[in-house]
Amino acid sequence: MDNATVLLVLVVLLGVGFEFVNGFHDAANAIATVIATRVLTPLQAILMAGGLNLVGALSGEAVAKTVGNGIVDAKVVTQDLVVAALVGAIIWDLITFVAALPTSSSHALIFSVIGAAVSAHGLDVIIAPGLQKTSFGIVYSPLVAFIFGYAFMLALYWGLRNVSYRLVSRFFGRAQILSSAYMAFSHGGNDGQKTMGVIALALAAYGAVPTGPGFYIPDWVKVLCAVAIGLGTATGGWRIIKTMGMRITALTPVSGFAAETSAATVIEIATRFGIPISTTHAISGAILGVGSTRRLSAVRWGIAGRIVTAWVLTIPGCFFLGYGTATLLRAVGVHP
Repeated sequence: MDNATVLLVLVVLLGVGFEFVNGFHDAANAIATVIATRVLTPLQAILMAGGLNLVGALSGEAVAKTVGNGIVDAKVVTQDLVVAALVGAIIWDLITFVAALPTSSSHALIFSVIGAAVSAHGLDVIIAPGLQKTSFGIVYSPLVAFIFGYAFMLALYWGLRNVSYRLVSRFFGRAQILSSAYMAFSHGGNDGQKTMGVIALALAAYGAVPTGPGFYIPDWVKVLCAVAIGLGTATGGWRIIKTMGMRITALTPVSGFAAETSAATVIEIATRFGIPISTTHAISGAILGVGSTRRLSAVRWGIAGRIVTAWVLTIPGCFFLGYGTATLLRAVGVHP
């Protein structure tokens, strides 16, 4: 095999690895609340989420096209840059997993791609409208999810004000299974597509996929990434599940239902518009919004502050990881 083919195979392997890491790192996004409220056992929740992550990842390709052909110029990106981006994102996900911080795999991947591309071609390689679209989703998705979760929880409080607590808990204990399934499906639909876009970007650099308007995601890439994120989620990430579902605020079946439904709706809308948002941001914002309806002190804002700090650090951290890894690969002679 020539060097370009070897690098392409490496991109695919790293892409599958990142998608798997993404699955177990972000398993908490789909199932933290349903485990925290004891509606499902951890094993039941993880298996359900793994299957629906797979289905969600196969449900479209709008986000994949944005990541693969809408943020950096695919015409000048080479496989070594894609390798560097994936390595940077995987390193960041593993660091934050060990620290039990639910940071954004979306941030990690996108800004590692940008950092790697800029290392070789400068800032001109960035496609401004695509970056603006992505940044809009990153900035506003947690705020929208917070507001949605807050408003939805208030509406449920008002609508159920004359219903006994026992009946409410019994009903939403079952309904939360549906909301958790919805969250798992939407998570797969948005996060599962991002690595598809990156692998397709490498295929475009190889010449196997056209750039520009003809850019597409091969079916085998969709299936491979969907299976990887499904298996990763089925493996689970218990450390982050505890942070998301148990340490931010106390959840009940009805508040867990409200948080998951709110976050999943925000994610699903973004996915259909091809906006790669952070599913971690969305569910965290929704949990904070739901918790705030009781009283502000019901939310452990210190934990929330650590999560926000990790989000903020992800952007420069992954940019420099992607930039540094790409620079190192070129220094040691790794070229397509």
